[in-house]
Amino acid sequence: MPESRHRRIRFSVNPRDIPAQKAARRLHLTEEEFEAVKDELFARNFPRPDPTTGMYDLDAIDVWMTRRHNLDAQPKLRDLRTEFEERLGKAYEERRAKRRQN
Repeated sequence: MPESRHRRIRFSVNPRDIPAQKAARRLHLTEEEFEAVKDELFARNFPRPDPTTGMYDLDAIDVWMTRRHNLDAQPKLRDLRTEFEERLGKAYEERRAKRRQN
């Protein structure tokens, strides 16, 4: 096969591991600004780079960004079954009390 065919990209791949420059950009910082504040970010549980590649996990950064503002907290849904059972129990007790009075 010709060498040019091996070089041709068949489909694009969005990288998950990114260099510090792109991690900085994800936070809307320059690389220099990121380097200046990264120890503070690490103290706030910002994901550290991979020890082998030195790359940052983009998905982990996104999760960290969401959690820092508690955006992943879902509102507590009412347990309708429990509420129904409580109402039913109350109605049953009220009905029993009326029968005793009669």
